[in-house]
Amino acid sequence: MATVHLRIGDLVWGKLGRYPPWPGKIVSPPKDLKKPRGKKCFFVKFFGTEDHAWIKVEQLKPYHPHKEEMIKINKGKRFQQAVDAVEEYLKKAKGKDQTHSDDKSKSDKGRKAAKPMKIIEEDDEDAFKGGSSDKEQTDSDPEPSSVQRLVAGTVSGFKWESSPVKDDPHFHHFLLSQSEKPASSMEPITKRLKIIEEDTRSTSIQAADSTAINGSITPTDKRIGFLGLGLMGSGVVSNLLKMGHVVTVWNRTAEKCDLFIQEGARLGRTPAEVVSMCDITFSCVSDPKAARDLVLGPSGVLQGIRPGKCYVEMSTVDPETITELSQVITSRGGRFLEAPVSGSQQLSNDGMLVIVAAGDRSVYEDCSSCFQAMGKTSFFIGEAGNAARMMLILNMVQGSFMATIAEGLTLAQATGQSQQTFLDILCQGQMASTFVDQKCQNILQGNFKPDYYLKHIQKDLRLAISMGDSVNHPTPMAAAANEVYKRAKALDQSDNDMSAVYRAYIH
Repeated sequence: MATVHLRIGDLVWGKLGRYPPWPGKIVSPPKDLKKPRGKKCFFVKFFGTEDHAWIKVEQLKPYHPHKEEMIKINKGKRFQQAVDAVEEYLKKAKGKDQTHSDDKSKSDKGRKAAKPMKIIEEDDEDAFKGGSSDKEQTDSDPEPSSVQRLVAGTVSGFKWESSPVKDDPHFHHFLLSQSEKPASSMEPITKRLKIIEEDTRSTSIQAADSTAINGSITPTDKRIGFLGLGLMGSGVVSNLLKMGHVVTVWNRTAEKCDLFIQEGARLGRTPAEVVSMCDITFSCVSDPKAARDLVLGPSGVLQGIRPGKCYVEMSTVDPETITELSQVITSRGGRFLEAPVSGSQQLSNDGMLVIVAAGDRSVYEDCSSCFQAMGKTSFFIGEAGNAARMMLILNMVQGSFMATIAEGLTLAQATGQSQQTFLDILCQGQMASTFVDQKCQNILQGNFKPDYYLKHIQKDLRLAISMGDSVNHPTPMAAAANEVYKRAKALDQSDNDMSAVYRAYIH
């Protein structure tokens, strides 16, 4: 969001993380609450909730200029109640403005104008549904000469995640009005979809806006299972739960299930049990072997498959593995869909993945609310195997690009050029992107915390090269990049982020 000039008393639309823009008011923070370091931010109190937060200024928009835009993309009941509270507040403020104006006109011409009245009086508290000690916060807040309406992002019908509240000292003053478990009786909305049919017979179901913006959707009444709670799977499950889905989880390392059980998920003891308990079961594991073992192994998925059961393979694997899994699932009367995702841990957490699906079209349609919860866009591209091919090509390009960027950074250093200047120039040109900026900044900071494992992008490169060989298509760029990633793995970088390929050039 664009930076705007703000001050205490302004009303705003604001955005915080994955949550939708929400209406609120900039207020004075409690005296004992320190302002976060770094970028400029304001302390915002949200309408329709008891929540407060420090919000970065670039995440704020004026209320009135963007009102129609926000109302179009947010349809939830709680959101509408928040907007109604803003309008009620504005009516009261307008009435007080008129009274103030009349009183002022009766005063002597030489008399100084009275101090502008407060934006919020004690009798306006119901607009915020309670909240903290607002008298302390608002008694000193003057009304701006022209009331500009701005607010900061919060959650529509869901609780804030507990970890930021516990771990970040800047968030310990949040007043969490939501329950400890995701709301099961929230007022859902139907996310607007755009269907695109192409000559290739591929179909794209695109949300007009991401789940993070729309805030709530209509969850399917089907029981959802999820197998695999790694970097990608954890974010997916979290968003499924937040959007009201009934989810049963299983993970090879059972401890990873605990957090989701606390958030309202159910626990399955084995993959077979999860499949038998659920209508649609998703899986997201590391590689072809793990995907096969999950289905064909002891107490595996196949043992729980009955006629009508749906299985959705979200792992990035080769098309041969997909064909094999599809055949064994459908041989038991099950329905099969592959739906690998393009993204990272952060995009998974934010509900902003891109889903590429193929296989049983009816399963794809049954998964609509799930895909809306976990991603910003989903594509259906035909028969099983097509999505695996497409995802390997996408990851081949991404992996090769990342290796090239690392090569450029190290060449800049070797020739006496500033790496930061290289990045600054790069980010002002045609290749500018969030991906480039974040990966390069992390490299320069020595931060290789995994957002997408290096070992997984190398696996995808290897599978893409093999796929090229199978159709006699050359992949020399991918082959060269693959060798660099293999060197990085030999340097013990497998469990770091893919950007750690940089270290292959400096050792």
